[in-house]
Amino acid sequence: MSLTEMSTGPRPTGGVDWAWDNHAVAVVGPDGVVGERFAVEHTAAGLRILVRRLFAAGVEDVAIERGDGPVIEALRQAGLTVYVIPPQQLKNLRSRYGSAGNKDDRFDAFVLADTLRTDRARLRPLEPDTEQTVTLRMTCRARKDLVAHRVALANQLRAHLQLVFPGAVGLFKDIDSAISLAFLTRFPHQQAADWLSPKRFGAWLRAARYSGHKTGAALHAHLAAAPPGTGGADGAARATITTAMVTALSALRTQIRALEAQIAEQLELHPDAPIFTNLPRAGCVRAARLLSEIGDCRTRFPTASSLHCLAGVAPSTRQSGKVEIISFRWGADKQLRDAVCDFAGDSRRANPWAAKLYNDAIARGKDHPHATRILARAWLDIIWRCWQDHAPYDRAKHRALQTLLAAENDTAANQAA
Repeated sequence: MSLTEMSTGPRPTGGVDWAWDNHAVAVVGPDGVVGERFAVEHTAAGLRILVRRLFAAGVEDVAIERGDGPVIEALRQAGLTVYVIPPQQLKNLRSRYGSAGNKDDRFDAFVLADTLRTDRARLRPLEPDTEQTVTLRMTCRARKDLVAHRVALANQLRAHLQLVFPGAVGLFKDIDSAISLAFLTRFPHQQAADWLSPKRFGAWLRAARYSGHKTGAALHAHLAAAPPGTGGADGAARATITTAMVTALSALRTQIRALEAQIAEQLELHPDAPIFTNLPRAGCVRAARLLSEIGDCRTRFPTASSLHCLAGVAPSTRQSGKVEIISFRWGADKQLRDAVCDFAGDSRRANPWAAKLYNDAIARGKDHPHATRILARAWLDIIWRCWQDHAPYDRAKHRALQTLLAAENDTAANQAA
């Protein structure tokens, strides 16, 4: 009996090895025999062929390495059930089939399909977040990428200026601040800056609407004390590089602000926004990152511990006989971990309970990243409960915080008496 003739009993499973240009596909029958192998292009027509051939083979369940993108959308819109097997897990599964461990798309597609056939009960079907959350996630990640580009380019500009115009380095607090970029636009090299006097510098600062606390005389003294920059024709030529970097940084700042405005609008319209915006020092972007990375599909994290593990803030424990090894959890959603740890690390500045957890961890000999993960794990217990209950964080209902504040008040009263 062919795969397409099976209408009852176990069904064949499909595996799709995702790639940028084309996707390798394997169909495995209930007996573990490969029924079909083929490849499709990463185009609209190719995805239609993918769905059509999976249906023709009698496939209802498909395993794939990632849980987003056009392939996932095509499979789900066709009514197929999708299971995600992460790349690291797939790498470990290759040895199960006697592979030497080399990457092969056709073989990986088979491993995905056969693992789904044998381990379906251990896998959870993909339940995607709403389009609102997916869009917010994409916007937040795009902003994060642009910020990383801005930081890298700012470091490159600083290193460049150290050689050609040292006086501009440290003149203002941040090399990529608006006032610093305005200064470098007006005075891109040493010869242009030599025109400045304390009085002229003060006048330029007023025209540029400088809101810092340094005077024109102080900033001019900084320029005068710095080593001289490159002059002459070389200085003018290298100023072109400075101008190019400044222009790119200005464009990045503009686009980051545009994305932040978009994030604020998307967050305000999201029904889960109050759950995250009420967290201490969450702000707009940080709350949006937490919301978008955790998502709004409640069944994705049935317990708080499942959220701990995916966020990588719970240690990984390996035990064999009497030997137990506790180590850092490498297999985690790095975007989620970064969002949670970024929030937790700053929350200690506004929440006494968070500050105590962090300080206690430091006192036990933990370094800053480890102490932050400990605090992040504690916060995720609270966030998970609020998230499941659709309830905003309320510090008045945070019992551990209120107990700590009451103890501090009692101590202060006793000392005053």
